[in-house]
Amino acid sequence: MTVQDVRAFNRFYTNVIGALDYSRQLYAPFTLTESRVLYELAHSPRTDAADLRGELSLDAGYLSRILKKFERDGLIERTASRQDPRRVRVTLTPRGRETAALLAERADESVGALLATVPAADRPRLSEAMQTVRTLLSDGRPPPLSASLERGDPHRREDVLLREPGPGDLGWIVARNAAVYAAEYGFDASYEGLVARIVADFAEDHDPHLERVWIAELDGRPVGCVMCVRDDTPATARLRLLLVEPDARGLGIGDRLVSAVVDFARGAGYRDLVLWTNDVLTSARRLYRRHGFVLTAEKPHRSFGQDLNGQDWRLGLAGEGE
Repeated sequence: MTVQDVRAFNRFYTNVIGALDYSRQLYAPFTLTESRVLYELAHSPRTDAADLRGELSLDAGYLSRILKKFERDGLIERTASRQDPRRVRVTLTPRGRETAALLAERADESVGALLATVPAADRPRLSEAMQTVRTLLSDGRPPPLSASLERGDPHRREDVLLREPGPGDLGWIVARNAAVYAAEYGFDASYEGLVARIVADFAEDHDPHLERVWIAELDGRPVGCVMCVRDDTPATARLRLLLVEPDARGLGIGDRLVSAVVDFARGAGYRDLVLWTNDVLTSARRLYRRHGFVLTAEKPHRSFGQDLNGQDWRLGLAGEGE
């Protein structure tokens, strides 16, 4: 590989994502840099201007002009830091959070439209290639969430909290499942309908001793989820709706969520834990296999706007080696 190879790839990808005309791409009056600053303010634990400047490698004068524009438009507030009065704390106003959320939604739609041009069978290969680039160009360290650092250290596995859902979390499960699966696998709105029915059934009628939902939280925001519900088969629980946000992967969140379901199901007295998935979800299938799940059946089907191969997996909980 040569320098020219990398530069050619940069020109290609800049064109693909519309970086040179980002405001038109997202139908919003912000450049790519301004949008990135808003994103960091919405998701990063760092809120000092100096931290933002270092994190994004921005010239101090350039960042100052961006923040002045945001302040003038009512998107941010700037105050002296409580820890160090010499530093300036930057926080989003309610209007700023609405703006950041709108930009994130439009960015998701834009990337979703891009991924829709990639056949579902090729998306795992694309995902692995992108992960390879990120890993190699970060000296083998998995990129932390939002590429942000807390006091210079990447997020650690122990920073992730598993908790019960609070108000709004069940709606988040529906929204994020729909968005992530549309972006990564091209699933249509019928998948969102399925997830909504599963979540609604749980919300309206569930036994907390036998059924449960876990939310994985990092830096105060949900980044993953999973459900354990009763199956129609006696003494059998079903694992459903496992999801980890793309920018939070690499922290072992999926492993912890599956472990939580297995431990809960075993403690609740279930004899078997089952799940249904599709073979395009290669990372999830590897995770299930590591936890001892065994593939019991598979069948091609047409669902969610795609031709898929559905799979049934089972884990025996009653005794050793099942």
